[in-house]
Amino acid sequence: MQYHQAESWGYYVPMRTSMVSDPLEKVARLASGSAVVVFSISSCCMCHAVKRLFCGMGVNPTVYELDHDPRGKEIEKALMRLLGSSTSVPVVFIGGKLIGAMDRVMASHISGTLVPLLKEAGALWL
Repeated sequence: MQYHQAESWGYYVPMRTSMVSDPLEKVARLASGSAVVVFSISSCCMCHAVKRLFCGMGVNPTVYELDHDPRGKEIEKALMRLLGSSTSVPVVFIGGKLIGAMDRVMASHISGTLVPLLKEAGALWL
């Protein structure tokens, strides 16, 4: 798998087809691969906002753009089941743990709990 630095934030990782057939298993495997993982769709404004938030904090998330993946729709459906919501993206994992969609990330940021989560996961050092 090749990683390449995005122009303005994080790492975009092309998803390879793997032997994992269950989309939830694939989500769990991908989510545990980096300190901060964002499942996104490239045209989604909320996805853009959450990526900008992390970059503004000095965090480089690993970003999986589902609209660039042949199995992206399956993963979107799995994320909706995981969240119990009709909205599938953005979905954020920190330290392999599900944080949630944009509303949960912003609530954590406003309440002051986001930075400690990022530090604990090794995504922030200061």
